[in-house]
Amino acid sequence: MMRAAVVGGAGYAGGELLRLLAGHPCVEVTQVTSERLSGKRVDLTHPPLRGGCELRFVSRNELEPADVVFTALEHGESSTIIDRLREVAPLIVDLSADFRLRDARGYETWYGWTHPRPRLLERSVYGLAELHRDELRQAPLIAGGGCIATAAILGLAPLLRASLLDTRMPVVVEAKVGSSAAGAQAGAATHHPHRSGEMRSYAPAGHRHTAEIQQELGLDGGGPGVALSATAVEAVRGVLVTAHAFLDGDRSEKEIWSLYRDMYAGEPFVRIVKSSSGLHRSPNPKLLAGTNFCDVGFDRDPHSNRLVVTSAIDNLVKGAAGQAVQALNVRCGWDERMGLGFSGIYPL
Repeated sequence: MMRAAVVGGAGYAGGELLRLLAGHPCVEVTQVTSERLSGKRVDLTHPPLRGGCELRFVSRNELEPADVVFTALEHGESSTIIDRLREVAPLIVDLSADFRLRDARGYETWYGWTHPRPRLLERSVYGLAELHRDELRQAPLIAGGGCIATAAILGLAPLLRASLLDTRMPVVVEAKVGSSAAGAQAGAATHHPHRSGEMRSYAPAGHRHTAEIQQELGLDGGGPGVALSATAVEAVRGVLVTAHAFLDGDRSEKEIWSLYRDMYAGEPFVRIVKSSSGLHRSPNPKLLAGTNFCDVGFDRDPHSNRLVVTSAIDNLVKGAAGQAVQALNVRCGWDERMGLGFSGIYPL
């Protein structure tokens, strides 16, 4: 049984991680930290754990040796304590942005701070198993992808791998995001009277996940790259990405189908959702609540070379905790589906 510590376990991503690990047959969570809630019962903060968790939150300075440490801290925190974490466990799985970017200069551009341990960026592996399965098997440091970035990358990767895009045009990505992506600590923008009923463009340009999308799709070497906008919608969970990709020629829908099928046919958590009939003809994040699936669909614009790609995830699972557990499963040589078997409920 692998001993796991969860650092920063009081937030939504930390709670979702604890929920998933509670059902994992090969992992035992031995400690959960929260500086704010130290000494309090974990299940009082995370009600899905009622009756199945006797742990209390502890402070980070009380961490004991473990086999793996998961960190679910605010951006900029895990990189400042990484040396202490590496003393606790030989494997770190970080859910924050601190080790996602390979170029340290990206943190100055997109996050506004200088990375304290830039050399560790060379040793970290981006946590998407669909793209980095081989590297994850030996990774000492796993960096979970951002929720918007995860949906966008999985939706667009088959096109970039096949070099089918017109490189003179940007890939335009619009993401609609539920409120839980803002975290458990309330702010003015997430206060219910402000958020309720809204459809608000909170990052029309300059969203941080742009850097991850460009990096993972190989669009960070110059050219138009990715134009990302993010909109807050009245939902608790979920990300729906609508990406407008401009093809390099008159590609048939059959050719596009073949690309997506070839890349994702053997993937346990990516499903191609594209139907000509029925109510649920395209990806819908509501249907994915609590699951580790990413549903991907596409539509060929008959009047231009535009391909509209849609992809949906639960931001707290495939976009955070579930991705981390899947990466751990790969790292340990376990079945990737272990602890991630929930298939969703309908209607919801």
